[in-house]
Amino acid sequence: MTKSGSQQAGVIIDYIRNHPHCSSKQIHEGIGQEWGYATVKRSIQVLLSKKLIVTLGKGKGTKYDISLTYDLLIPIDPDKYFQKEIDERAIKADFNLGLISDQLKGVSLFTDQEHAFLDQLQSTFKKNTEGLAPGEFKREFERLAIDLSWKSSQIEGNTYSLLETERLLKEQETASGKTKDEAIMLLNHKAVLDFILENPNYIQPLSAPVLKIYTVF
Repeated sequence: MTKSGSQQAGVIIDYIRNHPHCSSKQIHEGIGQEWGYATVKRSIQVLLSKKLIVTLGKGKGTKYDISLTYDLLIPIDPDKYFQKEIDERAIKADFNLGLISDQLKGVSLFTDQEHAFLDQLQSTFKKNTEGLAPGEFKREFERLAIDLSWKSSQIEGNTYSLLETERLLKEQETASGKTKDEAIMLLNHKAVLDFILENPNYIQPLSAPVLKIYTVF
């Protein structure tokens, strides 16, 4: 989408958020821009294809509303967000506790092409692992667990390096100058990954209470 197209989409999204169940004509008249009706209709179709809005009704009675996936798929520009004064920012005061049970349960985050690509990756993974001996597969998974635990914890602010993470997970050697909580975070990541590998049936469905049993603290 071009910069102009992104601007149009943003204006239309804002209007629909403030005027739910609106028609394309209402959107065109309400946004007060010099865009033709056909241009607005094209932008609406793009937003529909990106699953940011949904249709209600059919034909001339078609209305538009924000989709359940909007909060999950809407692009975010962090630099632009933090340029605003704090009073101007759209801040969420609470965790979205219904994200998994309500939103993710009823929508698909992936397009058909993305699903096909993921299926292809899964097929390649199976092909590459079928010939591995149990010991080889275990070593490959251990390497993955170390990398994933390190990167995931780093996102949360953990200061362990990749090498320090490897020593902790393989030799139980904590890093000098690091907090106990940082070590526990990494150990918990590894414990959960080990549990999933050893108990694949628990993934359907995967629940927090079950995983907590197998974490360090």
